Amino acid sequence: MTGGELPAMVLIDSISRQLDGVLGKKESLEEERISAGKFYTRPAELFWEKKKYLVPKVLLSGNHKKIEE
Repeated sequence: MTGGELPAMVLIDSISRQLDGVLGKKESLEEERISAGKFYTRPAELFWEKKKYLVPKVLLSGNHKKIEE
């Protein structure tokens, strides 16, 4: 386990499944799960104790220099 066998197996599996004929059905190769929906790292609105708070636009921008100001 400490020799890197597990990461090597993960890498081999993730690459080889992209090759034609490795998987039984083409549908088995999923790029996205339809049932999972979209995920966002942060909400633009927060709800706390029945109040709605808007996140400042500077925080949503991701511009680290402007956030520090």
